[in-house]
Amino acid sequence: MLDNQVKEQLKNYLAKLVNPIEIVASINDTEKSREMTALLQDIAELSTKITLIEKADDDRRSPSFSINRPDGGVNLRFAGIPMGHEFTSLVLALLQVGGYPPKVEPDVIEQIKNLDGKYEFETYISLSCQNCPEVVQALNLMAVLNPNISHVMIDGSIYQDEVNERHIMAVPSIYMNGQEFGQGRMNIKEILAKVDTGSSRREAEKISAKEPFDVLVIGGGSAAATSAIYAARKGIRTGLVTENFGGQILNTTDIENVIAIKKIEGTHLAAVFEDNIRNHDIDVMMPQLAVNLIPGELIEVQLASGASVKSKTVILATGANWRKMDVPGEEQYIGRGVAFCPHCDGPLYKNKRIAVIGGGNSAVEAAIDLAGIAEHVSVLVRNTTLTADTVLQNKLFTLKNVTLITQALTSEVKGNGQKVTGLVYEDMATVSKRTLDVEGIFVQIGQVPTTEWLKKTPVKLNEKNEIDVDAYNRTNVPGIFAAGDVSSSPYKQIVIAMGDGAKAALSAFDYLIRN
Repeated sequence: MLDNQVKEQLKNYLAKLVNPIEIVASINDTEKSREMTALLQDIAELSTKITLIEKADDDRRSPSFSINRPDGGVNLRFAGIPMGHEFTSLVLALLQVGGYPPKVEPDVIEQIKNLDGKYEFETYISLSCQNCPEVVQALNLMAVLNPNISHVMIDGSIYQDEVNERHIMAVPSIYMNGQEFGQGRMNIKEILAKVDTGSSRREAEKISAKEPFDVLVIGGGSAAATSAIYAARKGIRTGLVTENFGGQILNTTDIENVIAIKKIEGTHLAAVFEDNIRNHDIDVMMPQLAVNLIPGELIEVQLASGASVKSKTVILATGANWRKMDVPGEEQYIGRGVAFCPHCDGPLYKNKRIAVIGGGNSAVEAAIDLAGIAEHVSVLVRNTTLTADTVLQNKLFTLKNVTLITQALTSEVKGNGQKVTGLVYEDMATVSKRTLDVEGIFVQIGQVPTTEWLKKTPVKLNEKNEIDVDAYNRTNVPGIFAAGDVSSSPYKQIVIAMGDGAKAALSAFDYLIRN
């Protein structure tokens, strides 16, 4: 199952096991079960501290396996074969159950250990989802640290009956004690804030009590990370407010246009950002969302948690979000048939009829990927032709289960109250309404800057709702700077966002010196 190079790397990791562990596999007579068994046998051979126990259909989800301590105390299970993006989740689970200390702040560990009550978590994932591992790893760690917490990772492509029964159309989808808990990427602090409701108030009080910063960066993507690091390296008091690390790159598979890096996955680059930030003297406030900004001698940034933080200068690097169609039914069915990430949610639409909205590179790439999974893909573009690169169009036109519908303007998302059943579009050539029966709609029509929260502030936005900046990344408000995709800086690329972040930090430092 594992090649020799991976085995050698894994053996080095498993040498860090402190205590013996047991892998208990629930197996049946299926090909997936045989694949899982082969993987577990490879793992067990790499360490004398690992014992593999095979049982026939002893769990309601089979094939699956649990990772335990011989004396119990851990309720952690993988229902599926955790390869792809989830292989790291498997390795971390093995190490943490085996006593290797997690890389988490001591106060977070204590908070998990002190949680009262019974918490049974289930997370539905797809192996191609880049956002799923963070959720899986967070909940696995909680199950390792607290015996009252259990967690099972469920591969939606294997357990299709459960996916259909629960109407799961997006991953990760998290259930707690049988009820919907959350959907989409969540870090361990966000999960704890929902479980331990008092933690958000306590964190807000701690943030509000902080002394003013010299530079406060708002955001967690390429521009924000660079800004914070450049500012910290100047030796000035630096803070960072963000919901998570990575921003848009979390939804990017392979990145090949960052100079000095031949190829890297978006999630790995986000991890590099976080590691670099935490190795500098930067006060990270996460997960926190900025909701208002009040200029003054000290600029005040108000957060959704109720906290307020002040700084002499602020760098706005909040990036951009998926552009929505803004049609009736879209908001209602997000996560229930309306999706934005084909890599994450695509496997849930196996053998289903779906639509892709858009005609650019991202839309055509999505259609090509989804054509290998879905029964049929309809690509709806409002123009008379696609605007994607020729090489992508040529590939698309070779696929027999893809239909291109031009001059189509989506006007409504249809559903049955639980999931998408179709869409209505206007045929602009005949000025008539048409209905398309689909179970999934992937919206790929670009992105919009995250500036809605700034519209009632003095910060000037341009006609695209981007923050208007000059060559030094200065806004119209003294002491406030902006960088990356949220700004008017042209060409939205990672390397440009990084450059913008560096410029904004240097401009903020210059401002502090002169004032």
